[in-house]
Amino acid sequence: MNITILGAGAWGTALGISLAAAHNVTLWARDAEAVAVMSAARENRHYLPGFGFPAALAVSADFNQSIASAEVVIIMTPVAAMRALLHRLRELGCNKPLVWACKGFEVETACLPHQLVSEELGADYPSATLSGPSFAQEVAAGLPTALTLASADEQLARTLAPQLHAHHLRIYSSTDVIGVELGGALKNVMAIAAGLSDGLHLGYNARAALITRGLAEMSRLGVAMGGRAETFLGLAGAGDLILTCTADMSRNRTVGLRLAAGEQIDAILTSLGHVAEGVYAVQGARKLAHKLGVAMPVVEVVHDILYGGLSPKDAVERLLNREPKAEAA
Repeated sequence: MNITILGAGAWGTALGISLAAAHNVTLWARDAEAVAVMSAARENRHYLPGFGFPAALAVSADFNQSIASAEVVIIMTPVAAMRALLHRLRELGCNKPLVWACKGFEVETACLPHQLVSEELGADYPSATLSGPSFAQEVAAGLPTALTLASADEQLARTLAPQLHAHHLRIYSSTDVIGVELGGALKNVMAIAAGLSDGLHLGYNARAALITRGLAEMSRLGVAMGGRAETFLGLAGAGDLILTCTADMSRNRTVGLRLAAGEQIDAILTSLGHVAEGVYAVQGARKLAHKLGVAMPVVEVVHDILYGGLSPKDAVERLLNREPKAEAA
């Protein structure tokens, strides 16, 4: 199968390397100079150094040709770039099955990716979201990884999942697009909170409590938006949450650690070198929580640290001083 991946960051490159074991893959990037460097080096030295490109992985800056040759298109850019790509696909009259693996909300609208697809390409466009616990370096290295592919079209999900499935990359199908997308978006916010907790040396007990209560918040918002509670106990929910909140490779956890050390968010993001989606996803999560009347105290304190001047220590006090409730509340 011919697969085109739009976006040559670390995750897009890693997935391209993995899929090229069984498919012909074109990795598209908009920067022609960067494409030339990658083509010559047969490696993405900027975002994923040390992982050579398989023979079946090509790199291109030609958007039209990359789409024309594809049987499946996968968007791997940040959500902020997704609407513009969808607009270009619409202008080309693209009707190829579309998968996206970006996690978060469009900042201006608080839209999830599937809502952007519906607005730009139509509600019935063949599409699916891919999410789950997956660090790019481990996927590129061929280490075991399991992901969830969700589509409102059950037959599409059941068809695409085994096509993208490989020995070390297990793909499970689902029809809960909202739940899978929200799990991927909200876990990044919770990872910032986990990093704050660890950076303040609050201990493993506090981190475990934070992850558990964060999962409850994610599920509450998901159900309010039409998702299924059980999705948040799966790979795209608890699986991705645990990975992102506990692993040193987590960019969002790193943001929390550095905030706890007293660094300013602008300086953190400038030096990070990669997008930390939780910094932006917290805005959409908070908007939706207020709109739907869903209590999300962890989201609120992360938002107020990033955008309201709340100090990490005061954020902890705010959470600790909340009125006790039944655990299910």
